Amino acid sequence: MTTTDTPRRPVDPAPGRAVSKKRPRGAASGGLRRAVSATTLLWVLACLYGLPVLWFILSSLKPAGDLFSYPLTLIPHNPTLSGYMTAWRSANFSQYFINTTIVCVITTIVTVGVSCCTGYALAKYDNKWLKAFFICILATTMLPSEVMLAPEFLVVRDLGLYNSFAGIILPAVLTATGCFMFRQFFLTVPDELVEAARIDGARELAIFLRIMVPLSRPIMLTLAIMSFQWRWNDYIWPLLMLNDPNKFTVQIGIGSIVGAQNINWSVLLGASVISMIPLIVIFLVFQRYVMSADINAGLKD
Repeated sequence: MTTTDTPRRPVDPAPGRAVSKKRPRGAASGGLRRAVSATTLLWVLACLYGLPVLWFILSSLKPAGDLFSYPLTLIPHNPTLSGYMTAWRSANFSQYFINTTIVCVITTIVTVGVSCCTGYALAKYDNKWLKAFFICILATTMLPSEVMLAPEFLVVRDLGLYNSFAGIILPAVLTATGCFMFRQFFLTVPDELVEAARIDGARELAIFLRIMVPLSRPIMLTLAIMSFQWRWNDYIWPLLMLNDPNKFTVQIGIGSIVGAQNINWSVLLGASVISMIPLIVIFLVFQRYVMSADINAGLKD
C-alpha cells in the first residue's frame, strides 16, 4: 500500500499578531526628503524674518556715532546701554507703561468677552437679523481705519469721554476679527452637544458659560494676545484723544522723543526695544496655552 504525502498548508501566524511588512526604501527616503525640505524652508524664512529684528536690537546697543559708520557692522564694537538709560530718563516711561497697561488689560478683557458672546449668538441662533448684523460687522473691515477716525472722534467727544482712558477703550471693544474668529469656532462645535444640555434642563446662560466658554479657551487666548498687541502698538487714536501728558501711552512717549530738527537714533532705538519687551513676554507666557480644543468631549458615538 502506497501513501502519498499531501502538501502541508502554511501555518497562519497567531491571531492578534501583526504580520510585519517591510516598507520600501524609496517611500521612507521620499518622506524624509519632504520633511527635511519643509524644515529647511521654515528655517530659511525664520532667518529672513529674524535678521532685521536682530539687527534692530544689536543697533540699539551701539553708540550714536557707530550707527551710520561705514562699512556697516552687525555686531557692535563698543556695546553700551546709554541709549536705554537716556530714553528711560528723558521721558516718563514708568507712567507711560502704567497707562498703556491699564488700557490694554481692560480693552483685552472686554474685547474677548464681547466677541465671545457675539460669536456664539451668530453661530448658534438662526435669525435673519443676526445674519444681516454679521454682514454689517464684516463690512467694517472694508473701511480703512483713517476713514472712521473723524466720526468716532465726534461721537466720543459728544459723550464727554475726550482726554480719558474710556475714550480709548470703548471704540476698540467690538472688533470684526474677534467676532469672526469666535463665530467660525462655534460653528465647528456639534449642535448635539447644545441639544443634549438643553434636554438635561440647562439654561442658555449655563450652556454658554459652562460648555462653550471652556471649549473656546484657545480662541480666547489667541484673541487676547492679538488684542493686547493691537492696543499696545496703537498710536493714532490715543494721539487724537489725549492731551494730558500724564495720560500718554508708550507709543506717544516714543513719538515725543523724535525732534523736529534732530533725531537721536540711539535713544529712539532703545525706547523702541523697551516697548517691545511686554509684547514678547505676553507671547512667551501664553503661546503654549494656544492649542486645539477637544470639541467632541462629552459626546458618545
